[in-house]
Amino acid sequence: MAEKICLFLTLLCLILPGTAHGGRPARIISLAPNITEILYDLGLEQRVVAVTSYCNYPPRVQEKPKVGGFSNPSLESIVAMRPDLVIMTDDGNPKEISEKLKKLGIPFYVFRAARLSQLPGEIRKMGTFLGVREGAARTAKRIEKTLHRYKDWARKSSHLGVRKVLFIVQPDPLIVAGPGTAIDDSLKLLGVRNIASDAGARYPKYSFEEVVHRSPDIIFIGQGHRADENVKGLLKRWDVLEAVKRGQVYYVSDSLFRLGPRIADGIREMAGPLGRK
Repeated sequence: MAEKICLFLTLLCLILPGTAHGGRPARIISLAPNITEILYDLGLEQRVVAVTSYCNYPPRVQEKPKVGGFSNPSLESIVAMRPDLVIMTDDGNPKEISEKLKKLGIPFYVFRAARLSQLPGEIRKMGTFLGVREGAARTAKRIEKTLHRYKDWARKSSHLGVRKVLFIVQPDPLIVAGPGTAIDDSLKLLGVRNIASDAGARYPKYSFEEVVHRSPDIIFIGQGHRADENVKGLLKRWDVLEAVKRGQVYYVSDSLFRLGPRIADGIREMAGPLGRK
């Protein structure tokens, strides 16, 4: 009888998801690139069992099993990985996923930072929830230090005048960073004006004529589009812009596209061309 009980308990441990010491989740699935970066930054790599196909940083994360895309994760794949926690964001993941996870009895955590100012606090909250409070506090403080630094710089140099900036997210169709995005928040932090800050969408489509009309002083483009023929065509058409004439066109990494630990690096990338070193 005792042998049968032991065998039953062994099988049960193999079937049920495991938890780390102290009841902390040991099998975590991340449903967003920024969440994955935060988890790795907090030293939780070994507890991450699966990510989305868009999670590509740090590079070694690409070795992890995938559960679909950012906006369309596969519920079947999630269940198959037997997670004891799924971490998602309310800034991009479909809301119905959390409802389905709830029905299946799979624990989930929603990361709720959508703006730059919310990031440090949300990292602290998630770190506390995952049992890595001190590491989360260090990461949050590092980001806050960068935010305070450039906020003070912009305040002290306000007399220099405000320059107009365009941030291209995608060249064809032309999509730019609008209001309510971390990119727009970062530009404000650096004391410049995003020419699309009054748009009706977070990532609005812009026309060639609208860009010429608003005439940005500086243009930023996502690094991944450097070799894109569409970008080359845009810049050739925009040779009437002062920003293009003066060579004030800069490529920046994807750090600013993800509300995570590297956001500070992205802000510093833009700070250089803007004279905010």
